[in-house]
Amino acid sequence: CLILSFFCRGKLGRYPPWPGKIVNPPKDLKKPRGKKCFFVKFFGTEDHAWIKVEQLKPYHPHKEEMIKINKGKRFQQAVDAVEEFLRKTKGKDQASSHNSNEEKNRRNSSEERSKQSAGEEKRKASLSEGKLKKGTGEGKKRVSSVSSERGSKSPLKRAQDQSPRKRGRPPKDEKDLTIPESSTVKRVMTGTVAGFKWPPSVSEPVKDSDPHFHHFLLSQTEKPAVCYQAITKKLKVCEEETGSTSIQAADSTAVNGSITPTDKKIGFLGLGLMGSGIVSNLLKMGHTVTVWNRTAEKCDLFIQEGARLGRTPAEVVSTCDITFACVSDPKAAKDLVLGPSGVLQGIRPGKCYVDMSTVDADTVTELAQVIVSRGGRFLEAPVSGNQQLSNDGMLVILAAGDRGLYEDCSSCFQAMGKTSFFLGEVGNAAKMMLIVNMVQGSFMATIAEGLTLAQVTGQSQQTLLDILNQGQLASIFLDQKCQNILQGNFKPDFYLKYIQKDLRLAIALGDSVNHPTPMAAAANEVYKRAKALDQSDNDMSAVYRAYIH
Repeated sequence: CLILSFFCRGKLGRYPPWPGKIVNPPKDLKKPRGKKCFFVKFFGTEDHAWIKVEQLKPYHPHKEEMIKINKGKRFQQAVDAVEEFLRKTKGKDQASSHNSNEEKNRRNSSEERSKQSAGEEKRKASLSEGKLKKGTGEGKKRVSSVSSERGSKSPLKRAQDQSPRKRGRPPKDEKDLTIPESSTVKRVMTGTVAGFKWPPSVSEPVKDSDPHFHHFLLSQTEKPAVCYQAITKKLKVCEEETGSTSIQAADSTAVNGSITPTDKKIGFLGLGLMGSGIVSNLLKMGHTVTVWNRTAEKCDLFIQEGARLGRTPAEVVSTCDITFACVSDPKAAKDLVLGPSGVLQGIRPGKCYVDMSTVDADTVTELAQVIVSRGGRFLEAPVSGNQQLSNDGMLVILAAGDRGLYEDCSSCFQAMGKTSFFLGEVGNAAKMMLIVNMVQGSFMATIAEGLTLAQVTGQSQQTLLDILNQGQLASIFLDQKCQNILQGNFKPDFYLKYIQKDLRLAIALGDSVNHPTPMAAAANEVYKRAKALDQSDNDMSAVYRAYIH
């Protein structure tokens, strides 16, 4: 049944109505308690969720209204996916009807040929019998022999031999073996709905595979080449010749992108651009979450959506099994753990702490040591992405530290991201994250430099973007950031001040191993100029303004 989901729209106001289809949930996925809800697959994504019935509306009556409200590319792609789905369904029905007519015609032709064949054979037999009566004795003897052979079969058996079985129709003793699904049932499941009634007996089967979420684990091998092995949620534990191990997350249902939330209590500290989207998706997928933020008002929206409130970081850690944190920089990360009523005061043996902040390796190593010294378990898990990807649950998670804790976080990582990497010992994820952001920040500065050079040389900036989008550099990142510049819209999706911080830390990482980073150093200077022009709290694409002032 095609529907529009209004999940998380009310007080959080973050998710627009989204087209989806009611499908049959996996057998081992428990239905949430409380209000009546349906299991929905969302078009244009790999997302699935239990949605309350009052948050669902029929697709077609509200389609045009929602298209006017939602101008985003992702929503339009979702609508296109719905229309493609409807076209394919209609095509299948037409093909089924056409095939049915062809089958009927073939049956009629077969019956006609059978009748003609029977009549011809009867006529020939009659002529043959007349000739044989006039023939010699030898002829009579030969005919008698043939007649004897024919007489060995009963009239019913001969009729079966002479009339070919009608195509597509099984013999009587096989009728119960195959019961074809009627096209009416298929249309019920794929058509639009005026109301919302769960199909009582027949529903669309859930597909077996889903490439939405992958775990990547660093190959533990002595070979010089670093190797990663990707696994989908469907895979079981296996070992390759390289010695790397792929592990299926224990909390995942591993079917069709659905998630069975862990029964562990989850805490989350820090509700900024990234943290807000992460918490929304944890709640959406059924996790029990306790939140804390330095500015307490930011917690209100999530409490209204089912989160619990923690008064201090220490209280959150002490009442939860696994506590995540996502803050701005190394100083904030240290203050959160070591400050008054901080994380460390709530750590007891068995308590788990996952730091998702982008910081340097020295900082994360220091935090790991103090957490473990109190009997706690530590995992670093910085994320690659932006506010939109955080809201969409499509972040890339880079993890390192306690391998068992990484596995315990499986359902949480699946709720917030599309991919996770386990990179080994503490510090590796911090280094990798800084390198990733160094490349991203340098690329953004180059984009801004190219657009300004096009402008001052009399070239069309839009044409430049069109050319780039048709070449090897084409990407969502390139298109979005160029659109920001062309439209003069620098609403933060990734703060400029944070990408400059990451460039600074990446340059320091290079210095620590005596490795030159001249490209990052040059980009860093441009971002520093943009900060001086009061662009710190704008999106990173505002680095463009450093070139035009």
